[in-house]
Amino acid sequence: MLCQNCQKNEAKVHVTDLQARAEDGAATASFQEQHFCDVCAQSMELPTMAAPKKSTQEIWKLLQMAAKETRNKKTGPACPDCGMTLDEFRKKGRLGCAKDYAVFKQHIVEILERVHGARRHVGRIPGGEALAPEPSTADAPTLDGKTSLVELRRELESAIREEAYERAAHLRDEIKALEGPQQG
Repeated sequence: MLCQNCQKNEAKVHVTDLQARAEDGAATASFQEQHFCDVCAQSMELPTMAAPKKSTQEIWKLLQMAAKETRNKKTGPACPDCGMTLDEFRKKGRLGCAKDYAVFKQHIVEILERVHGARRHVGRIPGGEALAPEPSTADAPTLDGKTSLVELRRELESAIREEAYERAAHLRDEIKALEGPQQG
């Protein structure tokens, strides 16, 4: 679009005038648009509106508020620190910060159960010993009211590590004796 004044340069300044008139008790408004190049606009001394100056902190706060409003429109929980939503977590497959583990705990547990079949890791850990499964009441009969089958298994593993084979054999026999009636 060419400048309306000189008809030579490209129009870069666009001015919209609003003219309001009151005729016969009714208010009417009309708009008049004008387009000028930079040179003509400077020579015409058009009124300028100074943009309100905002600090970077104010701009950052405005952006955070806008992002929070956008997140609130989405369904599901969102992390107060990084802003990660449940939808974003499901799409990316990764969490945004450490607080996400607490925010999305229930959903993470459901995923772990679905993928691994359990909520708790059972097996070897890097640089460590094997973790025993959590004892359950049906799986852990008691001896003398204090020693359970799970505890005997732990003692057996410890005896084998310490190379105390006689004690390990005795513990193995106790475990077999306890398991015998259950397997029958």
